[in-house]
Amino acid sequence: MNILAIDPGTHCGYAKSPIESGTWDLRVKRNEGGGMRYFRLRNYLITACVGIDLVVYEEVMRHMGTDAAHIYGGIVAIIQEHCEMHNIQYAGIPVGTIKKFASGKGNANKEAMIAAAQTRWPEIEIKDDNQADALWLLAVAQEEYNSDTSPTAKGGER
Repeated sequence: MNILAIDPGTHCGYAKSPIESGTWDLRVKRNEGGGMRYFRLRNYLITACVGIDLVVYEEVMRHMGTDAAHIYGGIVAIIQEHCEMHNIQYAGIPVGTIKKFASGKGNANKEAMIAAAQTRWPEIEIKDDNQADALWLLAVAQEEYNSDTSPTAKGGER
């Protein structure tokens, strides 16, 4: 199963494999409308989802501010819409699950997640916590969905 992992945010981490991972910049530039963030994401997804069977994203239940919650919701909506349009399964994986898998602690901080990623993938230059989170999300999904007893991912709540 080919999996794309996404850490939703303005600096959106992604990973298809350790070698093919990084961060998409979804910042809105001066003189642009707020919708440009989602337009950029759609363009990234068109390329990144070629040959993908499952998209997983970090499922965040609590945000520090209203703006962050709105941006997160918009990004997840675009991911789900894209998957529905292209018949790709998708699933959210809780933050605590990812952190515990990576560090043994469900509340690991950004630095601990980066350090754990650098230890696991020494050949990869981990540029930021978004890329590290996406790599760990991919590792969790590969373990969870690439086995004979794995659960079925959502495909539009099917």
